[in-house]
Amino acid sequence: QVQLVESGGGLVQAGDSLRLNCVVSTRSFGTYVMGWFRQAPGKEREFVAAINWSGGVTKYGDSTKGRFTISRDNAKNTVALQMNSLKPEDTAVYYCAAYASRVSVSVTPTQYTYWGQGTQVTISS
Repeated sequence: QVQLVESGGGLVQAGDSLRLNCVVSTRSFGTYVMGWFRQAPGKEREFVAAINWSGGVTKYGDSTKGRFTISRDNAKNTVALQMNSLKPEDTAVYYCAAYASRVSVSVTPTQYTYWGQGTQVTISS
């Protein structure tokens, strides 16, 4: 059973930064694509960022490109999302997700097999 636990959410002001972390309990972390998604009330789940098994390939959603950075540490089974220049529209529950692949890096939520419980990020104006 693969478990994902997010941390680092909170309430900050517009323009501030936050760093989310996700710890993954698995012996084969290096075989997983890791992604971050978010969901605001009344909206569909939105792709934020993803990173391939080695960390050499990253993808970002249009609304987060240039402000957010995804990274991973395969020695520590962790993936991080550094969020800078935060805006009120970034307010959402942020989810860490994973699926096993050494080929693709998907932006589609349905591709991901495992999900964390989510962490709330609130940006005040």
